[in-house]
Amino acid sequence: MSPIVVLETADIILTALNARYIHSAFGLRYLYANLGELQAVTSLDEFTIHHRPLDIVEKLLNKQPKIVAFSVYIWNVNEVMQSVSLLKQISPQLVIVLGGPEVSHIPDQPDVVDLADYVVMGAGEISFRLLCEQILQGRKPLNKIIQGDVVGLDKLTLPYDLYNQEDIENRIIYVEASRGCPFKCEFCLSSLDKTSKPFELAAFLKEMDYLHQRGARNFKFIDRTFNLKVATSVTILEFFLERMSDDLYLHFEVIPDNLPDKLKQVLIRFPAESLQFEIGVQTFDPEIQALISRRQDNKKTCENLRWLRTHTGAHIHADLIFGLPQDTLENFAKSFDLLVSLKPQEIQMGILKRLRGAPINRHNDKYQLRYNPLPPYNILSTRDIDFLTLQRVGRFARYWDMIANSGRFPHTLPLILRDTPFDRFMCLSDALYKLTGSTWKIALKRLFDLIYTVMIEEMKSDKERLKLALEQDYRRSGQKGLPIFLQQQLIKKSHKIGTANKRQAKHRL
Repeated sequence: MSPIVVLETADIILTALNARYIHSAFGLRYLYANLGELQAVTSLDEFTIHHRPLDIVEKLLNKQPKIVAFSVYIWNVNEVMQSVSLLKQISPQLVIVLGGPEVSHIPDQPDVVDLADYVVMGAGEISFRLLCEQILQGRKPLNKIIQGDVVGLDKLTLPYDLYNQEDIENRIIYVEASRGCPFKCEFCLSSLDKTSKPFELAAFLKEMDYLHQRGARNFKFIDRTFNLKVATSVTILEFFLERMSDDLYLHFEVIPDNLPDKLKQVLIRFPAESLQFEIGVQTFDPEIQALISRRQDNKKTCENLRWLRTHTGAHIHADLIFGLPQDTLENFAKSFDLLVSLKPQEIQMGILKRLRGAPINRHNDKYQLRYNPLPPYNILSTRDIDFLTLQRVGRFARYWDMIANSGRFPHTLPLILRDTPFDRFMCLSDALYKLTGSTWKIALKRLFDLIYTVMIEEMKSDKERLKLALEQDYRRSGQKGLPIFLQQQLIKKSHKIGTANKRQAKHRL
């Protein structure tokens, strides 16, 4: 198989509206890889959610397709809906096929399903090809909803050859060594899987070697539990260690409480900043963990996070979720403060979202979980958390990304989080919003001034320590000019020097 050739005309178009250009539609590449002879009449066209639907539709219709298939997710369903609406208005005979997690759970499906001709639920590599064959042969199925056939992973054609040179040079390369998840965390759609199944390891590593030879250096593993089977994890890590270079970067999602010595011995051999671990902590509350069927040894999780920060140069991206059933603001603060003490480089402050088909929806009535009816279906209130509190935490999360996760304030952040991290950052967040009325489009230079103002006036910070920390962070930011508080400091210094010089001159006279 060779990289996808963009066709000027095509009977079938596989299309995705990615969140950003840097992302690539991994699922559609799997569909394409398994189309067999239909590849010759199929085009794969990627857009982003920032493209205008009219422009997307024009480019699709220019290829005179008979079938257009969209991959639908929580973050692109609005844009897909607009595009499908236009396609059906302009070209009603066009067959629209939908797939993806947002449309795979009957009867909980979005409005775009009403406009489509067919929906392939679940695994689509084989079922989509059969559907296209039937449509092109004039034997359209009567059933609109088609349950995807799950086949053995060894029966699938792997898609890695389909990444072209532009993908390799400019996009994240998604790969998977296994599919599925054995855990049953109710907020996650992977809880619907029966187990985790590995791809044949030798065949997978052969594909990785070919990608590496072609220049791929940024590999993002989408396995839900990369370190589930440690022997496999070690083999994969050693494979990349043999090819280690300054520009090689590997991203894994790992189980936080499963880090045996054999795995540790490999991890310590990786250079700093060559690994990123996404670690879903979500909550440290054992009662909430039990309520949502999450198995997690909190003691081991803490020990492993400390070990990773102490003994490896891996970048740790740890997740927390606010809005889980039974949680409160005060209780969430405890999980946050504990996670801050473990010092991951990033803490993702996630707000609970309603995923269609997720088992957590069974708690909606008892815990009064009220979600936004519009994507991304974020939680608006619960029995224990009111709407205004959720708004405050949403702003907290945005400012946290700007200040903490950005890495721009390494000297200032410890002063902000001193003693009671959650409470102090909430104080900062509330004050920043009061001053700006916004969590968006705040220039970096202005953000430095705002932090200075709030920490002096609202948080009663030590002025000289704060100035020194902010100045150190600002100098390393590369920004031109100076924020106001540093300008004032220079003016005061200049005034003192001028006054001293006058005194010296007067004394000489």
